[in-house]
Amino acid sequence: MKYLIAGLGNIGDEYTHTRHNIGFEVTDFLAATHGATFQSDRLAFVTDFRLKGKSVWLIKPTTFMNLSGKAIQYWLQKLSIPKEHLLVIADDLALPLGKVRIRPSGSDAGHNGFKSISLHLQGDQYPRLRFGIGNNFHKGGQVDFVLGKWAAEEQEAVNKTIETAATAAESFVLAGIQLTMNQFNR
Repeated sequence: MKYLIAGLGNIGDEYTHTRHNIGFEVTDFLAATHGATFQSDRLAFVTDFRLKGKSVWLIKPTTFMNLSGKAIQYWLQKLSIPKEHLLVIADDLALPLGKVRIRPSGSDAGHNGFKSISLHLQGDQYPRLRFGIGNNFHKGGQVDFVLGKWAAEEQEAVNKTIETAATAAESFVLAGIQLTMNQFNR
């Protein structure tokens, strides 16, 4: 069995450790935990590892957030992985920092990465893990907030939630979406 975990973000040093790149940070944590190293490949940084007999592929699209669907569609097809075995990890303004929410499908909720994926996969029927980044910004400040770096006082919560999200991704592979939702959607 093969699984594809796609962490969303933007490439480039100016986006490193920003709220919008939390998908990259979760996949980096997963790769490091399993001794895997990302390599540049078509449309993404890619790596893989084995988890209790299952093949887990990680990608960080290099297409920028707004075109993430192109990379995900390519790697699903290349690796012959069904959409049900895809888990997309991205930031979510509607959830407070420290919360993750896993769903088997759902709307894009205005998130450009999810919009692109739904367009390329011709629907929103794919699992996703939303990582809460909160919405602590003034009116008109959403873009600066999302593309901003984490505040020093947030870092401990961010690190804990990265570990939680990585554990949830492993649970998705090992136990399936329903059990993972029951465990992590509190």
